[in-house]
This record gives sequence, C-alpha cells and structure tokens, in this order.
Amino acid sequence: MAAVIDGRHTYRPKAIGRVFGWFFLATFVFSIPAFFVGYHNMLNNTAWITGSGGDPSRGISFGAASEVLLIVFNVGTAVIAYPVLKRQSEMGAIGYLAARLCEAMFIAIGIISALAFLLMRQEGTATSAPVLGSVFDAMYYRAFLVGPGFWAGLANGVILGYLMYRSELVPRGMTWLGLIGGPLVMITGILVVLDAIPARGTVQGLGGFVEGLWELSLSIYCIVKGFRASSPLFSIDAVTRLPESSTALRTEP
Repeated sequence: MAAVIDGRHTYRPKAIGRVFGWFFLATFVFSIPAFFVGYHNMLNNTAWITGSGGDPSRGISFGAASEVLLIVFNVGTAVIAYPVLKRQSEMGAIGYLAARLCEAMFIAIGIISALAFLLMRQEGTATSAPVLGSVFDAMYYRAFLVGPGFWAGLANGVILGYLMYRSELVPRGMTWLGLIGGPLVMITGILVVLDAIPARGTVQGLGGFVEGLWELSLSIYCIVKGFRASSPLFSIDAVTRLPESSTALRTEP
C-alpha cells in the first residue's frame, strides 16, 4: 500500500482520503438542514421577524448547533488532507486551509446574528423593535453570501479543484466540476452583492448546483476509494518533516 513517509511518521493516503471524504460529506449533512430547515422561518417569514409569529427557538437553535459542527468539519477537511496536498504544493495546501478558515469566520458571523435574533424574540424586544430583527436577518444572509457563497467557491472549487487536478488524487475529469463550479459561485456571489442578479435566483443556483455536484462526487469517491495510489505524489522521494505534535492518521514505523 502506498505511504507518505514524513519525518518519523508514515501516513496512509487511502485512509486519509476516506476520512477526508467523510468530513466533506459531513459538511453537507450539517449545512443544508441548517439553512433550509433551521433558519427557514427566520429568513422567509415576516411574522417571525416582527415578533408576532411562532416560537423560533427550536429551529434557530438547531441551525446554530448544526453550523457550529459545520465549521469543525469545514476546517477539518483542510487539516486532514494537508499532509498529502502539501506534496503537490505547500502554498496551495496552506491556501486551502486559509480559505476554509475565512469561510468558517463568515459562518460564525451568521451564527451570532441568528442567535442575537433569537435573543430578541426570547426577551420580547422583537415586537417593539422589529427593525432590529430585520437587521439580524439581513446580516445572517449576507454572511452566508460571502462565506459559503464566495469563499466555498474559492476554497473547494478553485484551490482544491486545482490541487486535485494536478495531483491526480481523484480522476481528473471529476475535478473540472470544481474548476468550473468554483468560479461560477464566486462570480454569481459578487453579482448578487452588486445587485446585478437576484439573490437565490436561477443564475446563482446554477453555480451552486455545479459546485455542489463537485463536492458531493468528491466526498463519495473518497469515502469509497480514498486517494488514488497511482497519484504522482506518492512517487516523490523528497519529504518535509511535520511537527512532532501532528496526529493525522499516522503509524510509527
């Protein structure tokens, strides 16, 4: 079985690839229900914003908890893959991690906005100051637009797609979904910010669909097969020592 020898540690690429795939799949599991179920009424029901609607506690709490786990798995995908991806490009691997952290930052802003909205409802201030509810609602959606709506395209589509294409850790034909979908997500996100196209419209949905197809196919492929042992990365003799504190699926030789 192919191995990545790094300092005193031997890394198992297939095992890393499978864990990477499960982490990537987890980002779907925790992101989609959070947005479309947990925050649905907060984002689409005017009565909830003004304080005259039903109790939003359960939905918003579920959405916030889901997105906290989403942050964990978002960053985890970059950390898990780093020992392998850095053999293709250390700058690229660090760039992927940095982009994931930026995405996580905007997700966190959205979580805080949603929880602030919930606090207003719980303390009864939403009815007397409904405009504040609208502000927190708008903050959540704009944070979502910049985070998953832009940085996800850069991280998963452009950077990760390029690294996977060059390294051949997965079939190259699959990576074109990311290389096309990532820029589409970024461009449509910017166009929404500039008010050139409608938010959550057909054009933006197209970019999200292609990017989502790339991420889903990548996660399933890696879960089933792991990273490809035939990748040129595993024939590289030169290695870089990792810090002794690293615990990324290692075995002592």
